[in-house]
Amino acid sequence: MNIRTDILLRAYISFGIMVVIALAVLYKMFIIQLVQGDKWAAMADSLSTRYVDIEPARGNIYSVDGSLLATSVPEYDIRMDLLAPGIIDDDVFYSKVDSLARSLSSFFGDKSSAQYTRLLRSARTQRNRYFLIKRDVSYQSMKKMRAFPIFNLGIMKGGMIAEQKNKRILPFKTLAERTIGYKNEHVQPVGLEGAYANYIDGEGGKRLVQRIAGGVWMPVNPDMDVAPVDGADIISTIDIGMQDVAQRALENQLIKSNADNGCVILMEVATGEIRAVANYTKVSEGVYQEKFNYAIAQSAEPGSTFKLASFLVAIEDGKIDTGTVVDTEDGTYRVAGKTIRDSHNGGYGKISAKRAFEVSSNTAITKLIYTHYKDNPAEFTKHLRRLHLNEKLGLQFPGEGSPLIKTPESKSWSKLSLTQISYGYELLMTPLQMLTFYNAVANDGKMIAPLFVREIRRLGNTIERYQARVIDESIASATTIKKLQEMLVGTVEHGTGTVAKNALFKVAGKTGTAQMADGALGYRGNVRYQASFAGYFPASNPKYSMIVVIQNPRNGYYAATVAGPVFNEIAQRVYAGDISMYQSYNSFKSANNNVQPETKRGSQEAINRLYAEFGVTRNNAIETTPSEDKDIKIGKVPDLIGMGLKDALHVLGNAGFKVSVNGKGKVVNQSLAAGEQLAKNLLISIELK
Repeated sequence: MNIRTDILLRAYISFGIMVVIALAVLYKMFIIQLVQGDKWAAMADSLSTRYVDIEPARGNIYSVDGSLLATSVPEYDIRMDLLAPGIIDDDVFYSKVDSLARSLSSFFGDKSSAQYTRLLRSARTQRNRYFLIKRDVSYQSMKKMRAFPIFNLGIMKGGMIAEQKNKRILPFKTLAERTIGYKNEHVQPVGLEGAYANYIDGEGGKRLVQRIAGGVWMPVNPDMDVAPVDGADIISTIDIGMQDVAQRALENQLIKSNADNGCVILMEVATGEIRAVANYTKVSEGVYQEKFNYAIAQSAEPGSTFKLASFLVAIEDGKIDTGTVVDTEDGTYRVAGKTIRDSHNGGYGKISAKRAFEVSSNTAITKLIYTHYKDNPAEFTKHLRRLHLNEKLGLQFPGEGSPLIKTPESKSWSKLSLTQISYGYELLMTPLQMLTFYNAVANDGKMIAPLFVREIRRLGNTIERYQARVIDESIASATTIKKLQEMLVGTVEHGTGTVAKNALFKVAGKTGTAQMADGALGYRGNVRYQASFAGYFPASNPKYSMIVVIQNPRNGYYAATVAGPVFNEIAQRVYAGDISMYQSYNSFKSANNNVQPETKRGSQEAINRLYAEFGVTRNNAIETTPSEDKDIKIGKVPDLIGMGLKDALHVLGNAGFKVSVNGKGKVVNQSLAAGEQLAKNLLISIELK
């Protein structure tokens, strides 16, 4: 055999060996993958673990009065490991499974005990270690379930797996819903929930899970979890009582006027804290919901409420004074080819600038502004901008609409722009931006940014506190501000805003009725109006400022009849509920405390206590016939004449009578004669006036 033959022989032998080895490897792979595949896959699964995130509980949002506006409530998905250590023995499991089924059936009422038994037995047969029993179980229910048969063997032995998730709820439902907002996955965050997510969200924890057959990940041991850090709490400036009042008043008026939408904002004058924000959109006939935050996001032409800014500029520039006389002639004024009209037919003749503001004369303000600024309109617009009316307020959450004050350099500036701007057209402002300007006038010229969040707390400790941010220490001289304040009071006392006048306290305010542009058609399209009322109260010592804006009311459109009543109702209810605006009751004591105040007949003890509290001397000669409990006898008809409803119901209830009531005030008539002894449970009708 030569050398070449030997080499070839060796090569063939080596190749043969390699082929044999390759075939052996392929055979082994075949055995592993196809014959023993399930075995090795199950083993791989049982050895696979990883950490997953645990969702933290989001922080709470509170109102300024401590009411809970938004909170996270834990809910649980309840699962079961049918091969848990405590029930690995078939005898243990099958001796208790029927009892567990009965407990589940009785507790949830969704399946019969026989159905639960079949499901549990089937899951056991399938060696299911992650069997779903019930979703969205409350914390209290989850705790009760731990006492059920099998589950009561313990967290690990009993096989009960409780997977927590957090559900966000609003205890007051729709109150301040849009201001509270939301933070949902794949959706732009809204309101406080979105703006303060970094604080509210907290920090996620970690949980060790193991992959079991079927690719399902099951928690390994709760003791190995890294606990999440719950979110911080937000203390908002919203007052839940005032919010309720604002929403009710606005919704009722929207329904009454059949409007498209509306908003209300109530602000504390000195601090800029927002006490209430209500926004409603018509979704069907007579039904309104919070769909959009008009208060902070919608920039629109404000109309006549803007006249306050025009008068401020003209007075502060020394062009006019409140006593300046302007001739409204027949109620029309033609400028640059357009006729501007007053809502009052025939005009007001010659009136003072102050009176022109009070009656909201369009011809007066346009004539005054055009006369004094036509040669230099930039002087007017620059002064408006110095009032920060062209600037965003820098709110504590996103979504603020952009304001617009045009100048002669603006592309859309025309010969009409100066006069149009003077009475609230060809400019854009949000309701909140307009209110901030009115609030500055109420605040003696100090303009402050609105505040929605007062502080942030973690575990009860303040970690961030927010104070009023001053935009401008003084938007005008004290003299000018004083004149504007007097004009606003005059508007309510004997101008277009008398609907807001009341006997308890003085209100300062201004009406605004503006025609709304109809898209590309402008003002030539469908005629629609925006009614608004902006002001503050009490006028003598302002505590709150407020604006009401209602768009496209169909049953009347003048601000005095659409927006004014909302302002009036809210102002009166807020005043009634805020004792800080009252004088001390001592100042109301009669100068002659021997004068007997009028009282309803009722409890002698209560009357005496009230008289003593107010320092009034009780005149015992006055007949009172009190309703003392000791005088009440079962079946004996009491004398109810002169009593209030509460005392009458108390007496009749204790005497054993059923009651039918008609009217309100004091009892003036009763169907059964006083003093008669009758059977109990008879019906007595009482009339009150």
